[in-house]
Amino acid sequence: MMFSANLAKADENNLIETTQPKWLIWLAKIVSYLFHPLFIPGYVFLFLTVYFPFEFAGITSHKLSLKIFSVFWMTAFFPAFAVFLLWRLGFSNSIYLRTQKERIIPYFITMFFYWWMHYLSKNQPDQPVVLQFFYLGIFYTTIVGVILNNFFKISMHTIGTSSAATAIMLMAWFYQTDIGIAIAFFVLLNGIVATARFICSNHTPLEIYSGMGLGIVAQIVAYLVAM
Repeated sequence: MMFSANLAKADENNLIETTQPKWLIWLAKIVSYLFHPLFIPGYVFLFLTVYFPFEFAGITSHKLSLKIFSVFWMTAFFPAFAVFLLWRLGFSNSIYLRTQKERIIPYFITMFFYWWMHYLSKNQPDQPVVLQFFYLGIFYTTIVGVILNNFFKISMHTIGTSSAATAIMLMAWFYQTDIGIAIAFFVLLNGIVATARFICSNHTPLEIYSGMGLGIVAQIVAYLVAM
């Protein structure tokens, strides 16, 4: 009975996707790739370099470029490479992690790297102080995410974009500065990514909205803990 229900659900989701125009499905897939959750920490770091350059005073442009590269290297490349190895070794059926079972090990891998980035942000004096709560927040999302993954396939994409949007708001609060345009952009981006996941994935509304909620709550809790 459970198998039949899951099969019917999958058929329904496939029917919903096929009724969408092909150009819209492709656009949704492009948005999903560009704003993959692994890229979000790097995007937030780039945001800091643009809006709060005083946090990098005294750092040469070459060293700043290396910092940006290291963030993408640690938070995007290594976790993605680990997922690739899991796929090639037969521990997952694809690199897209479409099932809950396939997501368990990647959750723990990203958990380690996010914890490590938080550790570095606390112990390296040339790191923006706000990164302490941001990295701690996304570390929290991996802990809660892997627990919730036992019950449903929570959306990693909306976890990432809602974490970024909430972090930007908290950074504006911390620095006491007006960055309304940036906040509006990230909030809008959160909605666009959520819509894209509805169009080109088999996520349910519960999985999409719970991802948003987790990202928001985790960043607020991390801010209260770290700052």
